[in-house]
Amino acid sequence: MDTVFTQEALETVFDQTIREVTEKAAGIRLYRGNDPPAGDVCTVLAIFETGFHSSISLCGETAAFIRLTQNMMGRQEVTPRDVEDFTKEYFNIFCGRIAAALFRPTRIASRFGVPSFYQGRCRPEGKQEQFVLTYYGDQEERLQLAHLITGAP
Repeated sequence: MDTVFTQEALETVFDQTIREVTEKAAGIRLYRGNDPPAGDVCTVLAIFETGFHSSISLCGETAAFIRLTQNMMGRQEVTPRDVEDFTKEYFNIFCGRIAAALFRPTRIASRFGVPSFYQGRCRPEGKQEQFVLTYYGDQEERLQLAHLITGAP
């Protein structure tokens, strides 16, 4: 990926895509921030199965994923299972958009595995953060999107 995209260009693709998908899927506007998620957090993770050797994770305050689910479902009452299922579906949409955005310039067909959902922070063993983008939602919920690669960045 580094031969086609500079890290800055890759960050721009990830940034634009996460903002667009979040606003379209859940009506939540994201803004760049500096403060990482704190307190009760969850992580959703997807690994490239083909094409590239990297992963993407989104760690956020549980309140952010609850709000995302409420907005996607159109109701206030949601279960923990709803939160897991809708967060994984939201992230699947995001990852599909990333795969499409990477295909255009690289002509490398890639595919992500089914996203996994974890309580707390999660990073696969042997993966390092190439970059991390930090956000806050329009109700101050905090999220961090990370591109993970094998070995040192």
